[in-house]
Amino acid sequence: MMAAPLHSSGPEEATVKIILLSDESIRLEPATGQLTIEAESAKQEYSPYQMFASGLAVCTFGVLQSWGSNIGLSADDLVIEISWSFAETPHRVGAIELSYEWPSLPADRVKVAQRVAELCPLHKTLTHSPAVTIRQAATAAAAA
Repeated sequence: MMAAPLHSSGPEEATVKIILLSDESIRLEPATGQLTIEAESAKQEYSPYQMFASGLAVCTFGVLQSWGSNIGLSADDLVIEISWSFAETPHRVGAIELSYEWPSLPADRVKVAQRVAELCPLHKTLTHSPAVTIRQAATAAAAA
């Protein structure tokens, strides 16, 4: 499966690599070619929680990369890590920590990058809870 290209200022479209660090953390690194998901062991499965965190990481990477492109800053060395912990009653993700390393980010741009990262629509969704509806889809037999 090909990853949706992220905003890129160069001739090659940037994609990302997701690395499963543990059952409660992932790492996103820039890559070229197809989206890859790597794990320490072939036995480690890509869990729904890791998929959830990957979406947030890709979204954050995309807004930072786009901003960087607009100011002439490459995101080729931007790496994002996300970890989470669980809460109970009901069982759910209770806390998420996103950190990023961007060695080429100038010191005078750090505060702006922080604000830009928080513009990720998935970050906004998590900080402003959406209404979620679960229902059975209508079937052809039920419609007849």
